[in-house]
Amino acid sequence: MDTSLETYLRNLYQRGREHDAPLADRLLRLRNMTPDAAGLIALLIRVQGSRNVLEIGTSNGYSAIWFADAVRDTGGRLVTVELDGERVEQARANIAAAGVSEHVSMVHGDGGEVLAATAEASVDLVVLDAERPAYVDYWPQLVRVLVPGGVVAVDNAVSHREQVEEFRELVAAHGDFAVRLIELGDGVLTAVRRR
Repeated sequence: MDTSLETYLRNLYQRGREHDAPLADRLLRLRNMTPDAAGLIALLIRVQGSRNVLEIGTSNGYSAIWFADAVRDTGGRLVTVELDGERVEQARANIAAAGVSEHVSMVHGDGGEVLAATAEASVDLVVLDAERPAYVDYWPQLVRVLVPGGVVAVDNAVSHREQVEEFRELVAAHGDFAVRLIELGDGVLTAVRRR
């Protein structure tokens, strides 16, 4: 990542924190992923050589910029999904300002519907950073769309452990995934599909 993009991301993250600080209603907050968590997932993209990455829960595009920079290095593409129309516009503007638009497809829609419409065994890495209670319902589609060796990365797995626990148990019980909770940022639950 070049220094101008690092600076852009640092400033965008700070603006997000300032936006969120006075808001009691969590749905009004941007709730950006921490830099450590976004950096870890961007590293996973690079290590895996991910060419097809799906992010569910774009918010204002902060984490999407991290992932777009990573897929730029792998020759891949990020599809990022956001339900809130105002956030979609914010994300598009931020992604363009960061100079990574050509590596991103922005989808205004429901994450579950996008998963259901995604081709079987077509996604290398899925990032879940949306409404955590929905993840259990996503699971059959996640299994269907992931390639062998594919990764699911779930943000907020420590900060909202109780909301992620049922999903974690479901993934661990599947048997075809190596599961690890990484206590970095707000916690990233990672599940790697065995080849």
